[in-house]
Amino acid sequence: MRYIALAAALFLSACATADAPQVTACPPTGYDRASLEALRTAEFAIADAQERERFAHGLIACLASPDPFLRDQVAYEGLTRLLRAEQLSVATRTNLTNETLAMMRGPDPDGFARPFAALALSELVRADRINGYYDDAMYDEIVAQSAAYMRGIRDYRGFDEREGWRHGVAHGADLLMQIALDPNFNDRAHMTAIRDAVSSQVAPTTHFYTYGEPDRLMRPILFIARRDAFTEAEWTAWFEQLMNPAPLNAWSEAFSSQAGLAKRHNMTAFVQAVWINARLSESTADDVLLPGAEAAMRALP
Repeated sequence: MRYIALAAALFLSACATADAPQVTACPPTGYDRASLEALRTAEFAIADAQERERFAHGLIACLASPDPFLRDQVAYEGLTRLLRAEQLSVATRTNLTNETLAMMRGPDPDGFARPFAALALSELVRADRINGYYDDAMYDEIVAQSAAYMRGIRDYRGFDEREGWRHGVAHGADLLMQIALDPNFNDRAHMTAIRDAVSSQVAPTTHFYTYGEPDRLMRPILFIARRDAFTEAEWTAWFEQLMNPAPLNAWSEAFSSQAGLAKRHNMTAFVQAVWINARLSESTADDVLLPGAEAAMRALP
């Protein structure tokens, strides 16, 4: 039944027309830049529990801010600090999960909202790993929406000296990694969905990865392997499928176009990252990745 439920969730996420999240304005009500700078210096310590939870909800809108101070240093750092210090109630964490999921599928004219919602959701999933609080339906929904987000990324902008980071692929990979690390996501269907979502962004033909994306994409694959979710033969078959040269007719054509060069560059960086990390890892569980990754490296021109 869980396979059926996840399949339904994946279908619904692909067809979702949900409204944008209902969030407050940024910065949170009652705070200005000076008070936020002071609060950040104080490591976001807020003694009053009700105010702390209100403040956490108020940070969601700042995930979409074009101001890197409000987005990175206040919204993301603040949520991370409160979650890792276990300062937020289960009800608030659940509400924040729903809000970030809505933001991931909502409008994003500036290109910040979806990547930073995914990054914030990765911290909420991490909190679930430490102290589980989602129900089965939420586990399925998170996987479905996270996989859909990763598959849908077409904005490959990384760092801008004025605007800061977008980094959609890397943030999506961080979210998939936290899902792979959380034992409460325990269906093979969950692991299949996030593995295949990674596949969709390994080697885009429209962009050369230059901001460490292959290393970030490697991490969920490494942790899925350590969960013994797939056999060595299944991983080898996955690498064989990943190595399909399309839209090229063959990998030998890679040097004849920018699209081919981008695909080769990105694929090479990914399979090397997988092989090196699995080979050097102290864990033997991820050795199942080695034959497939090595064959892929040998097949690349």
